[in-house]
Amino acid sequence: MGPIGENEFFFLMQGLKWTVLLAVVGFIGGGIFGILIALLRTSKMKVARRITAGYIGVFQGTPLLMQLFVVYYGVALLGIEVNAWIAVAIAFTLHASAFLGEIWRGSIEAVPKGQTEAANALGLHYVSRMKDVILPQALKISMPATIGFLVQLIKGTSLAAIVGFIELTRAGQIISNQTYRPLLVFGIVGAIYFIICWPLSHAGSGLEKRMAKAAR
Repeated sequence: MGPIGENEFFFLMQGLKWTVLLAVVGFIGGGIFGILIALLRTSKMKVARRITAGYIGVFQGTPLLMQLFVVYYGVALLGIEVNAWIAVAIAFTLHASAFLGEIWRGSIEAVPKGQTEAANALGLHYVSRMKDVILPQALKISMPATIGFLVQLIKGTSLAAIVGFIELTRAGQIISNQTYRPLLVFGIVGAIYFIICWPLSHAGSGLEKRMAKAAR
């Protein structure tokens, strides 16, 4: 068994950097497209609602692992050369946009109808109504679920290793193969995930409890 020293720890930190960066890119990119999907899902256009419902259904109904494979190898079949980082970033953005779009769609519909009626009575057009009245309330309602999804997204980055992307879990696997100390290595990897995810989960639970008390 080999020792786990500074080099191995630094390699894990490099993997952690890519894990965090991938989660951030996927969450921000997914958030941008997710807002558009949520708005289309709640629009009066029947075709837009059906298309976005189908889009969400595809990503919610298939494993993230399969989505990574399809994006990584599907793009290559089109004759476009992309490295693993770009492929997984695209896959995570698409995945996150579907889930966040559905979360925020539910939050928009959870805003009391009286708010929309009041905005209409004031003569606010659609953009102002959504930007100034509906979305601020909807995003507040969605915070616990949004944070919960972010936690799942961070843990889901471990699947990116399947297409050769070296994030935290893959870095741990490489070090484990070199040192023959899998229990110690993956114990450290698990502890790092816990340090990142537990505060977020705790914050999400706290928000949910505070919102439940405020609603009483």
